[in-house]
Amino acid sequence: MAEENFNRTRSNRSKRLLQNHDTLVRWVQQVLNLVAITGSLIYLTISEFGSVPESYRTMLVFALLLMLIIYHWFGILRRFESVLGGIQHIARAWGAVIIMLAWVAYLTKTSETYSRQIIVYWALLSFVMQALIFVVTYQIHTIYRKNYRQRIPAVIIGTGSMARHLATSISNNIWLNDKIIGVIDYGDSGKEWTVDSIPLLGNTEQLEEIIENNNIRRVYVALPFALNHHTKSVQDKLIDSNIDIVWAPDIFEFQLLNHSVREVAGVPLINLNETPLMAGGPAFVKSFMDKTIALCVIIGISPILAGVALAVKLNSSGPVIFRQMRDGWDGKKFYVYKFRSMYIHQSEQVVKQATKDDPRITRVGAFIRKTSLDELPQLFNVLEGSMSLVGPRPHAVSHNEYYSDKVKAYLTRHRIKPGMTGLAQINGLRGETDTIDLMSRRVELDLEYISNWSPFLDIKILILTPYSLITKKAH
Repeated sequence: MAEENFNRTRSNRSKRLLQNHDTLVRWVQQVLNLVAITGSLIYLTISEFGSVPESYRTMLVFALLLMLIIYHWFGILRRFESVLGGIQHIARAWGAVIIMLAWVAYLTKTSETYSRQIIVYWALLSFVMQALIFVVTYQIHTIYRKNYRQRIPAVIIGTGSMARHLATSISNNIWLNDKIIGVIDYGDSGKEWTVDSIPLLGNTEQLEEIIENNNIRRVYVALPFALNHHTKSVQDKLIDSNIDIVWAPDIFEFQLLNHSVREVAGVPLINLNETPLMAGGPAFVKSFMDKTIALCVIIGISPILAGVALAVKLNSSGPVIFRQMRDGWDGKKFYVYKFRSMYIHQSEQVVKQATKDDPRITRVGAFIRKTSLDELPQLFNVLEGSMSLVGPRPHAVSHNEYYSDKVKAYLTRHRIKPGMTGLAQINGLRGETDTIDLMSRRVELDLEYISNWSPFLDIKILILTPYSLITKKAH
């Protein structure tokens, strides 16, 4: 008993030291990043001008404030499992800061105040310095943890998909203190254990013996939902054994969408299906990007808008703008705007998408549909807030009713604002989707976008959209 208490005390002391070290490293990295960005701009401006002009000082203050917000939101100070993963996150976050600075300069008409050469050099030099800071602090942190962390012997009860995922993830994560000794079969998978590096120690009838022989201090219960009622019996069996018991519910059995875990009043809550545009930072950033870019584009292409409107009017009788009811964010209906590309016709009772060589399409309509010029009025949808620049394309209400019971999770794509372009569109799925398989693939990409949404992903899609218009078909 005395030896056991000594080991526990030593383990707790080691854990506190590691936590203090983690906090220190995060603060050091944050401070060094701020110093690197400040120092690089001061060096470049003094080299060019002999001093730091007031406009650059103002930009620097704004950049540092943006860093504190955006880096926190991107989780830059989190612990990453690899050097490459951390550098990629820094690139995305720093890129978002630079883009925000460029937008502000454009909107305030101060962009000509700054030297483009200095800004480019500053952006690149600051990124390189931040990457080097991360690599150094990562390596120091890794060495410290390897030398000072006290590994906690642990086992996993279960041999199913969640148990395999948990076993490999914990074993490969240097930031966790657990050492998976092996797994214990609960008869839950019906298959043999296939992870060679982690042995199968036996079954639950041998649980106490396995724990005693291997000095186990932590037990993970990773059973399928069909066997979750056995979790309590495991806890009852081990509750007096001075062992940590961790329940890992098999959420992978569900259709997950932007899932997360949080806590309310001490109760863990698992969000299986949640919109990424919750009130606060994410919603503000996406809305700010949408309306700023949309306004700038409308101003820039106003001659094109006027030219297309005139061509539509002269080509056939009827209104220039076509409005159609669509299902929007969280099922709210709105009118989507498009340049009219078809002859005036009666509303169809049968669901029918536009197809290649569709006789309903006018000569001008064929051109503007092929080049997607007919979608440009949706920039005004973006300005009014009913649409986003990037998101799942809004389908006609009749199409939603038709496909909702034929494609799994079809209506889940409404958990985010519909967009003018999206992940499906840059992957060739724009225009006609004349089979269930094609629509299923489009929905799959829409849900992938929702689950992985970020400003960086939006920017990537916007950049790739013009290329997709040239290389991908549309009807």
